[in-house]
Amino acid sequence: MIIMLNGAFGIGKTSVANCLVKNIKNSMIYDPEEVGFLLRNIIPREVMNDEEKTGDFQDLVLWKKVVVIIASEIKKQYNRHLVIPMTISEIEYFKYIINGLKNIDNDIYHFCLTAPLDKIHLRLNQRGEIPDSWAFLQTEKCLKAYENYDFGEYIDTQNSSIEEVTQIIIDKIRSEF
Repeated sequence: MIIMLNGAFGIGKTSVANCLVKNIKNSMIYDPEEVGFLLRNIIPREVMNDEEKTGDFQDLVLWKKVVVIIASEIKKQYNRHLVIPMTISEIEYFKYIINGLKNIDNDIYHFCLTAPLDKIHLRLNQRGEIPDSWAFLQTEKCLKAYENYDFGEYIDTQNSSIEEVTQIIIDKIRSEF
């Protein structure tokens, strides 16, 4: 099984992912952000194509490909359920990754965690982010994308605890069996 958690920075994806791993046997977190950091560190800027020089590692052509390849290899090697927290708002990147993950495991779920802009900014403040940080600057872009495109099943986290959101996801997964 693969559970993909999407949403703006600060929405609670990693917290929910950690809670899911505690409640789902034989599971682990796979964070594609780490793949982005790796690629950004090893690909020299002068080697990048012009369209890759945005400062967003998701724009590196290899990023979405490597995310899927590593997920496949982790599933093969360790036979674990993957819980994948990621902020992805570019619909074409999302489609590529979700389709790649479906080829790895038919038992796949995608949840897009949402909340109003002011609530997300409050959460970002509480975790120490400053208003001009990358996370803050991406919030409106993410929310607009989540309104304009289909990013799967949406869960409003505005008035829910991490445990409540986790339980919603577990209940949804169990109802599919």
